[in-house]
Amino acid sequence: MISVAMSNYIEAGSIIAIATSLSLWQKEFGIDDFAVGLLAALSANAFGAAAGALIGGPLCDKFGRKFIYTYDLILYMIGVALAVFAGSYWMLLLAFIITGIAVGAGVPASWTYLSEQAPAGERAKHVGAAQLAWSFGPLIGFLLAVLVEPLGLLGSRLIFAQLFVVAFITWYMRQGLPETEIWKESNAASTSTSLVHGIRQLFSKKANITAIFFLIGVYSFWNIVAGQAGIFMPRVYAAAGVESATEQYLLQALVWGLTVLTTYFGFMKLADKYNRRVLYIVGSLLGIAAWAVLVFAEPTMPALLSFAVLWGVAAGIGAQAFYGLWASELFATEYRASAQGILFFVARIMVGLLSMVFPILLSSIGLSWLGLLLIGFLAVSLVVGAIWAPGTQGKTLQQIERERYPEEFLPEPERESVAAGTR
Repeated sequence: MISVAMSNYIEAGSIIAIATSLSLWQKEFGIDDFAVGLLAALSANAFGAAAGALIGGPLCDKFGRKFIYTYDLILYMIGVALAVFAGSYWMLLLAFIITGIAVGAGVPASWTYLSEQAPAGERAKHVGAAQLAWSFGPLIGFLLAVLVEPLGLLGSRLIFAQLFVVAFITWYMRQGLPETEIWKESNAASTSTSLVHGIRQLFSKKANITAIFFLIGVYSFWNIVAGQAGIFMPRVYAAAGVESATEQYLLQALVWGLTVLTTYFGFMKLADKYNRRVLYIVGSLLGIAAWAVLVFAEPTMPALLSFAVLWGVAAGIGAQAFYGLWASELFATEYRASAQGILFFVARIMVGLLSMVFPILLSSIGLSWLGLLLIGFLAVSLVVGAIWAPGTQGKTLQQIERERYPEEFLPEPERESVAAGTR
């Protein structure tokens, strides 16, 4: 489980390595805010990951969950190695794109694998392991950034280098990883050899379309905010008056330290036992409160600490953890990873579109107006999740499939009549 969940640590670690180095790269290569936004938009935080997810999801359904783990980290290691030795803006941009594609391919496979291996009564606990690993990425990344800050850009290169080492160790650990039984059973029963068969099936059922829109509402709108916070938060703190890079990184370490704790003690311990809708609403409200403090309160250190605490706790029991859980539950095995790849693609495209102009907007309209926009996105995520949270708790994935696709389990003559519209 650890080697699978590490996909999320590696993703988050990449984003934080980029976040803590953007200003240094900007100074080194003499680039403007638009070029900085392009680096962020094409990276593991946005378009790069989106492309990888769109490729990796269908491959994961066609060839197995383990298939992705054979190749994704090899590509990832190439990307971070280029970042370590980047001598020009274009070399760095290529590094970020390659890293993003590798990350995007691995993350949907991770959530899918963990959910399929989990007992019905512990699915949140297992899927939450991915969120826990994701949370450790920024925590360790920002603490490392504090340690290597005196080294300047060399320190940032060293952070990318440690990601290379972690990726190699994780890749080696995965070589003996077994395929999930639920995928093997589904694959044995399938008669299709087409790579796009699962995608066609995905969009042929109303239950899937509604689930896709639901999860876009839950995750994509929340992720627009989290994506900007993940990669641009040091700039946001600077706009709020915190000029010291060390203080910026320590505030972010506090955010992610609390996210680690609430992911474990909140989501992993509670989401299998208590009302998920209530837990989701609490996390969403705390996230909105965090950004309200940042936007409306005077930019004092107590206010910034309040933001860090509220946003850190919210992230632990917030939309990303529930998205990983619900996206695994609401789709059939034959296209579960494809669905997650498409959803992750949409989410990261939305992040990327704002990332391209976020530094410009932060400089031109200021934190107050930009913050209100982000609060609006969080409000959409709250409303969608609060109203349409599914009742899947405690059920096996097979049981959920039977409830969501009853026609698939009818005898063949009855299934044909349903398809023909005569029953």
